[in-house]
Amino acid sequence: MFIPLLIVILLWTIVLKGYALWYAARGSQKWWFIALLVINTVGILEIVYLIWFRPTSSHAHTPAHHSSEQA
Repeated sequence: MFIPLLIVILLWTIVLKGYALWYAARGSQKWWFIALLVINTVGILEIVYLIWFRPTSSHAHTPAHHSSEQA
């Protein structure tokens, strides 16, 4: 009975952590990325980040143009 519960918790954590890390990296939120990577909260910190702190599409990081492209 313990093994299936452990597998569900592990999968839950991996999916949420990956999703939250992806948003933090795309939004250039270095400190959130580090906190989400280091702190293991079984998805709680990831849920808090994804609901209240992830960047919206208007704040998403866009690649900078190189000076050679502008010439």
